[in-house]
Amino acid sequence: MQRFAKTCEAVAATTKKLEKVSIVGDYFKSCVIDEAAISAVFLSGRPFPAWEETTLQVGGRSLWQIVSELSQKSEGEISTAYRRRGDLGAVAGDVLPQRTDQNLTVLEIERAFRQIAAARGTGSKDVLVRELLTHATPLEAKYIVKIITGDLRIGLKESLVEEAIAKTYAHPLPEVQRANMLLGDIGETTRLAAENKLSEARMRLFHPLGFMLASPIESPEEGLSYFTDAAIEDKYDGIRAQAHVSSGEVKLFSRTRDEITESFPELPGALAGLPHDAILDGEIVAWEYPAKPGDTRQIVDQVSPHADKTESGEQHVTNLGRARPFTILQQRLGRKRVSDKMLRESPVAYLVFDVLYLNGELVLDRSLLERARILDELLSAERVRHEDTRTQRTLKQGTLAFDSDAPTTPASIIRAPVFRAAFPEQLEELFVSAQSRGNEGLMIKDLNSAYTPGKRGKSWLKMKRELATLDVVVTAVEYGHGKRIGVLSDYTYAVWDTNKDRLVNIGKAYSGLTDAEIAEMTKWFLDHTVDDQGFRLVVEPKIVLEVAFNNMMKSDRHDSGYALRFPRIVRLRSDKSPEDADTIERVREIWTNQGKRAGL
Repeated sequence: MQRFAKTCEAVAATTKKLEKVSIVGDYFKSCVIDEAAISAVFLSGRPFPAWEETTLQVGGRSLWQIVSELSQKSEGEISTAYRRRGDLGAVAGDVLPQRTDQNLTVLEIERAFRQIAAARGTGSKDVLVRELLTHATPLEAKYIVKIITGDLRIGLKESLVEEAIAKTYAHPLPEVQRANMLLGDIGETTRLAAENKLSEARMRLFHPLGFMLASPIESPEEGLSYFTDAAIEDKYDGIRAQAHVSSGEVKLFSRTRDEITESFPELPGALAGLPHDAILDGEIVAWEYPAKPGDTRQIVDQVSPHADKTESGEQHVTNLGRARPFTILQQRLGRKRVSDKMLRESPVAYLVFDVLYLNGELVLDRSLLERARILDELLSAERVRHEDTRTQRTLKQGTLAFDSDAPTTPASIIRAPVFRAAFPEQLEELFVSAQSRGNEGLMIKDLNSAYTPGKRGKSWLKMKRELATLDVVVTAVEYGHGKRIGVLSDYTYAVWDTNKDRLVNIGKAYSGLTDAEIAEMTKWFLDHTVDDQGFRLVVEPKIVLEVAFNNMMKSDRHDSGYALRFPRIVRLRSDKSPEDADTIERVREIWTNQGKRAGL
């Protein structure tokens, strides 16, 4: 483990990508295959392979206390070290006592991690973590803690680990990347590469693939400047979700690759009956139905880019129903049990817009137009199957309940409607229509493009506009992470209450200012701190910011009762005094107008 930790130190010490790859490659060459495989997982910042559902479940507070106890340092000393270093792993490396007689191996660390994962209860886990760190040198402890927290921070992405594997074992990089994508296990990929068996990698369902990402655009003209053959969809304000379906089993994964199936219990039953194993990409949206939810017209109805149903598209979308505000969907998130009342009052739909895998074949490399045809055929077959079973009086696995007396609320699997536009004026009209339906804006996709997991390019574009801006007052600041360690870059901000006699917090933002502005403001905030809480400082409420945001939700997280979604700092308003900041009345006005726009 000492050799692994020194490798991490060397990687962190250089900013050159090729040098990082070379350092990791040299380390792999010095390892036996088992060590290299486990190290590849660790170098990707994880204790276990991505496909596994195993988690350590060791809380940050527990780690803090263990490091503090083993170091015999005061709470103040640990806090000072944390502010200086920015992560607990680096703190452990600084404050833990030197040990020269230990010789932990990577294999032993992996076994210890599995024991910690298997332990039940915080106390049992803490004992095992304490025992592990007791036998580690400070440098080893630094990276053990970093792996536990999933925060390696050495400038080494998994893509660079893939490059190191390719270089070490003399394989083309695309072969390594594809094997890792199929398996969701960079350790197993390393093993196959070492044994010249990369071609044996097979798709492992129920581990999420990377999501293809979109680049923002500023205008309709830009939206049609990168390609001429475009599919245009509404940009929904929901949760991006990848659905894995196999033999009646269904799991849903968010863009962060977390499983979210429990939050939407009505969707697995709606998807389980697909005639083939599949991986779908789409958006889970709180949905308002135009008719009773059991109406088959809402089930896998579709407007497809290859069908070119442009003229009837607007009426078709209206017939499908409409998205409701994200705040309604938010009530579902993180719940292990969703009540029958919530299922009735907050129905959802899964709007599917892509297919990544079908019946044993990855279709990522096919064009969007081809994937659309595959998706339409899959969902059309499912629609026919549902219609054939409509007269059944029982709810079976893999079928929707069409009977109004059914005990659960059926969910809709809807083919996300697609439009076409050849001119900027048409794109602007579609944008206005999308917003009138309560959606964020538009997605503009190249019909000739392949699906590129985890990448953001110009094949998918997103067009949206900020809902509004607010002038707010900074009330608290926090130290940043990564390149912003040591500077105060995360700002909590507030508006005035009705009587303008107190400030009520409404959100937090950490993007929009330049590094120079952040450095300047850090000095100001340090000089105007009211309450030093360690990582967080309460400051004098004198700095005014203009903050833009895409929408607003009601929230008990802030004392204003509201929260801003996707906020960003537009600029520092040095021309304004705190008294000039907006009030809660302005917030309520924006909220009301947002509801009107969404038809609520």
